Amino acid sequence: MTTVPQENQLVAGAVVPRPGKGVWPGLATPPYSPARARIAEALFRRAVRPLDVRVMLPGGERLGAGGPGSPVMRIPRPKAFFHRLGADSKIGFGESYMVGDWTSNELADLLTPFAAKLSTLISPTLQRVFRRYVEARQPSEEQNTVEGSRRNIHRHYDLSNELFATFLDETMSYSAGWFAEGSGDSPDDLAEAQRRKIDSILDMAGVGPDRHVLEIGTGWGGLATRAAQRGARVTTLTISAEQARLAEERLTEAGVADRVQVVLRDYREAHGSYDAIVSVEMIEAVGEKYWPTYFGQLDGLLRPGGRVGLQSITMPHDRMLASRGDYTWIHKYVFPGGLIPSVPAIERNLADHTGLHIAERRSLGPDYARTLAHWRRRFLSRWEDVAALGFDDTFRRMWEFYLAYCEAGFRCGYLDVYQFSLSRG
Repeated sequence: MTTVPQENQLVAGAVVPRPGKGVWPGLATPPYSPARARIAEALFRRAVRPLDVRVMLPGGERLGAGGPGSPVMRIPRPKAFFHRLGADSKIGFGESYMVGDWTSNELADLLTPFAAKLSTLISPTLQRVFRRYVEARQPSEEQNTVEGSRRNIHRHYDLSNELFATFLDETMSYSAGWFAEGSGDSPDDLAEAQRRKIDSILDMAGVGPDRHVLEIGTGWGGLATRAAQRGARVTTLTISAEQARLAEERLTEAGVADRVQVVLRDYREAHGSYDAIVSVEMIEAVGEKYWPTYFGQLDGLLRPGGRVGLQSITMPHDRMLASRGDYTWIHKYVFPGGLIPSVPAIERNLADHTGLHIAERRSLGPDYARTLAHWRRRFLSRWEDVAALGFDDTFRRMWEFYLAYCEAGFRCGYLDVYQFSLSRG
């Protein structure tokens, strides 16, 4: 008979096994600091006190202001949880979910109140102290140089085309959809939302017959396919070899390969001139240091009278300024080297480095929350297919946390996503 340690007891079946040693080296338990763990516990208790959540600890203790219908966070291993939280709060919170120190059956619902109060969970004074002395900073090797960008993109987008196909819709769009009013939650509704989004950004760029279009960020070819179906000629750039391979296959299947050229090339290496440029949720991987170069390329590659269709995730300007050097869980496990811009940051870079301005904009924030909910449900429902590709349970918890964490950010408005039409004059 195996005895479960007291700190691992909560409810039957609640304990999630830890990953095997050596399988996830980045999850190695950090050096234990009793002082940091105590501070982390005190701050966590104070932070959750007013939130509409129920935090359940071993022995029956409950935290939070939530009632019977509120989302539940179970912490079967509080000592390990506060240890990781004290070692690095922004990374430790997600890692603790990955290893099973805490869990929830309503993950996106639970994370939404946390995201809504993200900037005030800890006082601004303590945030400044932690950011300076405690929190990790982005490593130099993840800077988005030409070679660094290829490494960063490879770590996420080259995981497996088959993985992404398990949870994306038939257009293989890995960005916010735009749902029509009254649409439902079926896979067909998601696919239609993605086509609506693609048509919208192509309209913003003025893409039509006999136009030569530059796409920065191919994805798996969905937007290039639609642009070619409109009669345009497309040059699409990617630095993901896996995406390029599948995109070319899909373009051939769609019967438009003769109108689209897929090029393995960094945006900084692009040349020529184009009637229209489109770039959907690629700027988040550029990095602040390279924003002037990115926007300068949009301006320099665009022919007179042309327009740019740009889709970007955004965050509030003050939060972007406060967090732009931080190294977070998302950087470590999902998008190394990334930084989400603010709308003012985009406007400033356009004004300082281009002759372009924002002529039209559209917010799709709530639609992104809905898109992410689709992806998360489909990912979890098809977990057996994902596992058959060689991904383990730790990856499952990591991916679930990533999708739910982002969904929560868009639900509460901490994150937004905009479509911009950029033009000169």
